[in-house]
Parts: sequence; C-alpha cells; structure tokens
Amino acid sequence: MFKLFWVTNKEEVLELDSEIDISEELEDEVWQVALDILETPYEIIILAPIAGIELEDIDLTINKSILTIKWYRSQPEIYSDDIIVRNSECFWWKFLRNVILPENLDFDSIKASLENNLLIITIQKLKFSSHNIKIDRVEM
Repeated sequence: MFKLFWVTNKEEVLELDSEIDISEELEDEVWQVALDILETPYEIIILAPIAGIELEDIDLTINKSILTIKWYRSQPEIYSDDIIVRNSECFWWKFLRNVILPENLDFDSIKASLENNLLIITIQKLKFSSHNIKIDRVEM
C-alpha cells in the first residue's frame, strides 16, 4: 500500500491510501513496517522502528518519487518444533513498505541511519530562490 501525502495551499496535510499490485512480493507473506513521516521547513524525515535487523539487511531504493524499504527478519532459533507459542505478536520474515514522496525533494540528498533500532531517513527539500522581479515598461 502506498501512502501519499502533500500540503495544500491551505497548509492542510492530505493523506490518501491506495492499493497497488506487488505480486512479485506476495509469493510469501509480507509485513509492513509502521512509519512516522515528519516534515520541517527544510526536509522530510521518515522514522521506522526495526528491532532485530542488521544494517546490511535493509534495502532502501528510490524510483522516481517512490521510496521502497525492504528487509527480511529471521525468526530466532529459540522457535523450535518442541516449543509451544502461547502468544505471537512479533513479525518475522519479509517486510516491505512503499512511500510516495512529494516531488519537491532533493532525492540525491537522501541519508539513512540506524539509531537504537530506529531507521531514520532524511531527505532535503529543494531550495528555490525567491525574489522580486522588476518589470520594465516597453514603449511602442
């Protein structure tokens, strides 16, 4: 599922969820990570809690304005055939999340870090100059 977001001229944040076809990923069960998407005047910040994942197992890709976050979290060896699971709330196996980003971002500036099991992705906004333009009068 894609999460679309943008800011209107009224400074309201609009959100829209729409389903997409990811049939290649649906061969096995795929989980989605919960995300927080924050915006400052200068950047977009995406936060994803991902405990139990090694940094090299995270695959971040961007295609046009779609950011894809994928990883695989293996079930620990403590889960064996002779164990009875009384409660199961942890997610194991494949994770995939697509985020459609606004196009006013500098996609070459994407930075990602992992801090205390929290994936932090920052993307700088494009900087557009603004200034007054003098209009010359042309006499005919």
